[in-house]
Amino acid sequence: MSSFVLMSAGALVMASISPPEEAPRGDPEAGQAVAATCIACHGSDGRGIGPEYPNLGGQHYSYLLKQLRAFKSGDRQAILMMGQVEHLSDQQLMDLAAFYADQPIAEGTAEAAAEQLELGERIYRAGIANKGVAACIACHSPSGRGNGPAAYPMLTGQPEQYTVLQLKAYRDGERETDADMGGVMRGVAQNMNDREIEAVAAYIRGLH
Repeated sequence: MSSFVLMSAGALVMASISPPEEAPRGDPEAGQAVAATCIACHGSDGRGIGPEYPNLGGQHYSYLLKQLRAFKSGDRQAILMMGQVEHLSDQQLMDLAAFYADQPIAEGTAEAAAEQLELGERIYRAGIANKGVAACIACHSPSGRGNGPAAYPMLTGQPEQYTVLQLKAYRDGERETDADMGGVMRGVAQNMNDREIEAVAAYIRGLH
């Protein structure tokens, strides 16, 4: 199977899925007050304080809100996050998402060895033909900026460790927040080994 077919197949799958109904946008000023308890892990500007925490600054509002709601409902399991949002109203979740979406994007630098970055780039841009792994660019764009209206996240500058953890969670069935997208992330990750996951995560770190 050619890489062109894999990219086309990924695009067709995404095109067949109706984009989520756009939620009303929250108030970023109100969200700043809600974010007071988030700073310890995500910083005042949405830049994660450690490699296991995602950068939230500039992330698509639609994606942030979707994940916050998933934590609150229990559809996405993470004890720390579930505890943080369990007492928040839906309006507060919208405000919080709006606040972080308005923060600057935290671009990163790829620091891995050249061989690992080359493998990561091949996977990101062309997939893995002999394993049926679709190219990441079909949903996340060539620059890693994602697709806001479809709630496909921006990957630009995400810490390697965080990306690795999420891909492995999809692979192992521990994360299922792609259910409304036909399980596409689980379908991709289940065919990737640790070396491939780590390579694409390293490449994503430097995308912008």
